[in-house]
Amino acid sequence: MSTTPTSSRPRRLSMPKLTRRLTNVVIHVDDNDNVQPVTPNSVPSRPSNSEELNENARANWKKHITPEKNDTNAIEGDIVHHTITTLCRGVYNVDKLAMYQATAHSVRDRLLEDWNITQEALHKENPKRCYYMSMEFLIGRALDNALNCLHIKKNYKDSVDNLGFSLEDIICQEKDAALGNGGLGRLAACYMDSAATQDYPTWGYGLRYQYGIFKQIIKEGYQTEMPDYWLNFDNPWEFPRSDIRYEVRFYGYVATKMNEKGESRMSWEGGEKVQAMAYDVPIPGFDTKVCGNIRLWSSKPMNTFDFESFNAGDYDKSVSEQNNAQNLTSVLYPNDNHLVGKELRLKQEYFFVSASLQDIIHRFKRAKCPWKDFPDMVAVQMNDTHPTLAVPELHRILIDVEGLEWDDAWDIVTRTFAFTNHTILPEALECWSVPLMEKVLPRHMQIIYDINLFFLQKVERDFSADRELLKRVSIIEETNPQQVRMAHLAVVGSHTVNGVAALHSDLIKKYLFNDFVKYYGPEKFINITNGITPRRWLYQSNPGLRDLITTTLGSEAWATKLELLEGLKKHADDPQFQEVWSSVKHANKKRLADWIKANLGIDVNPNALFDIQVKRIHEYKRQFMNILSVIYRYKSLKKMAADDLAQQTPRVVIFGGKAAPGYYIAKLVIKLINSAAEVINKDTSLKDKLKVVFIPDYNVSLAEIIIPASDISQHISTAGTEASGTSNMKFVLNGGLILGTVDGANIEIRDHIGEENIFMFGVLADEVDDIRHNQKYHGLLIDASLQVVIDTIQSGEFGDPSVFGPLINTLTYGGDYYLISADFKNYLQKHTEVDETYRDRAAWIKKSIMCTAGMGFFSSDRAIREYAEKIWKLKPFKVTTESD
Repeated sequence: MSTTPTSSRPRRLSMPKLTRRLTNVVIHVDDNDNVQPVTPNSVPSRPSNSEELNENARANWKKHITPEKNDTNAIEGDIVHHTITTLCRGVYNVDKLAMYQATAHSVRDRLLEDWNITQEALHKENPKRCYYMSMEFLIGRALDNALNCLHIKKNYKDSVDNLGFSLEDIICQEKDAALGNGGLGRLAACYMDSAATQDYPTWGYGLRYQYGIFKQIIKEGYQTEMPDYWLNFDNPWEFPRSDIRYEVRFYGYVATKMNEKGESRMSWEGGEKVQAMAYDVPIPGFDTKVCGNIRLWSSKPMNTFDFESFNAGDYDKSVSEQNNAQNLTSVLYPNDNHLVGKELRLKQEYFFVSASLQDIIHRFKRAKCPWKDFPDMVAVQMNDTHPTLAVPELHRILIDVEGLEWDDAWDIVTRTFAFTNHTILPEALECWSVPLMEKVLPRHMQIIYDINLFFLQKVERDFSADRELLKRVSIIEETNPQQVRMAHLAVVGSHTVNGVAALHSDLIKKYLFNDFVKYYGPEKFINITNGITPRRWLYQSNPGLRDLITTTLGSEAWATKLELLEGLKKHADDPQFQEVWSSVKHANKKRLADWIKANLGIDVNPNALFDIQVKRIHEYKRQFMNILSVIYRYKSLKKMAADDLAQQTPRVVIFGGKAAPGYYIAKLVIKLINSAAEVINKDTSLKDKLKVVFIPDYNVSLAEIIIPASDISQHISTAGTEASGTSNMKFVLNGGLILGTVDGANIEIRDHIGEENIFMFGVLADEVDDIRHNQKYHGLLIDASLQVVIDTIQSGEFGDPSVFGPLINTLTYGGDYYLISADFKNYLQKHTEVDETYRDRAAWIKKSIMCTAGMGFFSSDRAIREYAEKIWKLKPFKVTTESD
């Protein structure tokens, strides 16, 4: 029963004195609590709560399961049925929201047929599965997606029309699921779509956030945060699973359990517990019977209500346990600028992985396979470092709960996990202080110490002369206080580590994990370039272009075989095709212009060049440089004579994105954008040559309107800072050109669409360090054009200049870490080139066509196939029905 690691090399106890003292608590257990020694060949068991039905009962069940009909008459009947019986509404009080809910429930009934067929087949065949762990799933609206995947949108449109409503109107009633913030969550959603579409048995695991990250409101130009009440009304797209609950512990102490034979094992005792309750979100595949699933966890109290405290008049205490539990899943990424926030975020991440692993193990035990088969049945992909606590948690379960020996358990752990790195920015690489970890997760801290010790012993054996190497690869960073480096833990605990673009993967091997490459070898570190689902990002969001492509290529096969878009290239010089292509783009621009007028009260000209940058607000993404260039353009236009002004290309510059609540500089960028927009948009002397728009509360549904309308989109991160980017792929897929740096997936997009169809500028990744060094030690020379803009801001033209002082200081006293000055001149030159090219309409439209035609590689279908083949060792799983 001992879990002392066995090795030919002696191992000392690695735990610090504080943690070791906790293990001095000894709990003696009797024979009933004794656990027999467990080996990798042991077959774990689990109690079954389900009733086994006899053959006659099963036959009766199947007899009453009848497929839903998809003719308009049946659909209308189902919508009316749900209006009356599910919503308790009638013809006298039905409105758009009620109509949406009833329609959604009727579509859900049809979706559930595929979901149930898929789950039954998986239960019967029990293939290897992948579990995709992600703190974010930015899935967007579900109704339109389900209608397209099930190929029933036309009949639903007719049915809703017959019942007196418009399908387009009721689709807009759906609130975006507030389960993510940026590209990380949207990538996860695209991957779930592609896994289902290609029949891979893959589940997502995440958290069900009550209020999302926040709802962004702009007041006097500033971002303010409000709760996102996306769950205030019935959510037809989730299924509460009150029967699926797991206990999750925090705090407490570590004891030694010892039986009558003197055999011992560690046990995590005391502390606080909450329950994790499952909510399932079906993810339909396109043109397949397979339906995927995302299982989200919501935190529930062990005891909802303390009646004794209530009767004593302590009403706050009577519900305190409920409130404390619900805080865990209230908000995505709680502000961690203070210790309480850090502790909540750590608890949130552990809650997520603990519940998910308990569920995965529960499912594995149903197969009655030995433990050694666990990695052959289970693949776990960690989407960034947020799920990394899954590594010590699975190890804890295997050695403390299930009774495996340390080395046997560690072999299982390291063959189960794989890790996707999404950043090389130091501030984005998660670290947790050791004192906080010891407080919240004392047993995990012990395990991490031992994982680190045994890993360093192996490194030292091979590289004994290089003691600095041991410090650099250590999971524990020797600062004050000590820190647990989660990226290092993820690398040590995984069999494969992947980057998400060719440049990014090279950079993590060259800089971020170069010491690990030295030890493990380069084969552990691979590249899988990100992708996007064409079903949402073209088929659904751009119906005009979808229909044109389908007519031109002769079928919708491109929606699942995106490489077929290559067939558009032979039409790129056809004037008639160009004219139709241009009319589709103009219609999309007019749709966006109408939205801006209706929601923001700003008139924009759809004939202008639409220049768009919508993404999370961050210094490295350089929205700051963009608005600085807009101000420079504004000052240049103001100086022009009337004849020169008339010749200028009109431009509408559109921004969107959220800044983290505690990210002061990013929030000042939003303020500057709005302050500049207020001045520029009121200046009638510009003759409509420049407008600036900030679209608040950017989300997936807004992206579906914004992206198809772009003429040019900006992806201008400092070289070497953007791992990949996926918004760049979405814009180019929709025929938008890129103005971008030589960074992330921009490079691969250039290689696929042609260098002549992209506007690239800026320093290269391997030049960045030298430029920063020169700026730091030899002074920063501000570009002359940039200085004009700084002087303008400091003059008060856009409001109180002291407000923007900290922002300007990042360029001057802050040393311009993100190299805005170094890139600014070249950036302005590329803007001039964009203007000149746009005036040649035939040339521009050809570039637009070639952009879309070259995007076949960037499908998330391709990316998921690479994950399945290179990392998960997963095969497609065909679902058949009795009618097949």
